Order: sequence, then structure tokens, then C-alpha cells
Amino acid sequence: MDEQTAARRRLGALVRRIRRTADLSQRELARALGVSAGAVAQAESGARDLPATVLGRAAELAGLRFALLDASGGEVPAMDDAAVRDRGGRLFPAHLDPRHGDVAWWHGPERYSRERPEYTYDRDRRERDELRTAVGVPPDHHVPRPGDSLEERARARAEAAAAAWAARQRLAFAHHLLRQRERLELGLPLFPDPTCSCPPACDDLLFADGPQSPRQRAVPHVEDCPCRCDIA
Repeated sequence: MDEQTAARRRLGALVRRIRRTADLSQRELARALGVSAGAVAQAESGARDLPATVLGRAAELAGLRFALLDASGGEVPAMDDAAVRDRGGRLFPAHLDPRHGDVAWWHGPERYSRERPEYTYDRDRRERDELRTAVGVPPDHHVPRPGDSLEERARARAEAAAAAWAARQRLAFAHHLLRQRERLELGLPLFPDPTCSCPPACDDLLFADGPQSPRQRAVPHVEDCPCRCDIA
């Protein structure tokens, strides 16, 4: 028995189960579905298929429903019809992973002549697979959320950057206060006088009459100077 014949027989057994659960004859089921009694009889015998929509209506008559199951028997939900769409209102290809238009660079020559889209995707499966390897396979295409527009996302990034800068400033100031407190506890002045430990050769560079290299003119210290202060 080939696979197609076996599949039709399994379908026939399902149709029989539906009829038994719904307590309907072949003629009664056919009448309810708007098909011929012969179509129901042939489906039960494995001689033909029935469209999925017809099977779905038949299952509903018996209080049942068709579902996709994974290898462990868990039900797999259908893809969300409210998922993001392109500018033409079309759903994105199911096998690809839509992303925001400002994630990575919207590549392709069209980026020079078109406005950046709110959502896009990588057409190159190799790039898609590399991203999936790095972050995992998204379970579905995401649905639109508040703040998805490119302008709102740019504003959120700017606000996050400003907040991060302010946090770094607060941390630096806290460290400064801690160091000042430590100096007070040790009896040290808050603003110590600068000291210079440059060798005499650095003074010679400050008042040199001969030619100097650009480095020596910019930083008047000899190469082995341990101080390199800015007092002079």
C-alpha cells in the first residue's frame, strides 16, 4: 500500500468517526455539508479526498475540531493573522523572520531610492539561519505593538542613551565623593598640590634652542620620563 492510499484510508476512518460521533448517516452528513452522498461514501472508502474546509465543517457537526500536533502530541497553534504586514497589507512569507526596518542595515540597492520600511526581513536564508543560530528561532511573526514606528524607536534609543549617560555621571560623582570622604578621614587635603618628578632633561626640552621633533614640541618630556606632568 502506497502512502497516498494509506493516507486516504486514515481519512476515511476519521470521516466514519465523525459520523458515529455526530450520529449521522452518509446522506445526512452529505446534506449538512452541501456535498453528494457519493462524495462522503468515497471518502470513507479511501477512494477520494475531501477538502480541508469540508472536513472542518464535518468535525464541528460532531463537536470536534482538526488540529496540528507536534511529535510529542502537543497542539501547534496556527500563525497569528494579526501579525505585522508589509506596506501593501500582505503578511510576510511564513518561512522568513520579519524584523524592524532599523535592525541592522536595510540592505539591497533599493535602500538608496526608497524610504526605509517599518518592517522588513532577510531574503537570504543563510543570513536568516545565522541569526537563528545566534538568538534562536522566533515562534511566530510578532504582532504590531505600541512604539513600533521607526520614529518612536529612534526616540526610545536616544532616551536610553541619555539615561545611560546620566547614570554614568551619577556613578562617577558618587566615586568622587567617596574618594573625597576617604581623604578627609585620612586627614589629607581635598585638593593636593601637584608635584613634578620630571628629570632635568625635561626642563632642557622646555627651553631648548635646537630643533625638536613634533612629539617633543607637543609633549616636552624625554622618553624615559616617569612623570609626564602638565605643570610646566
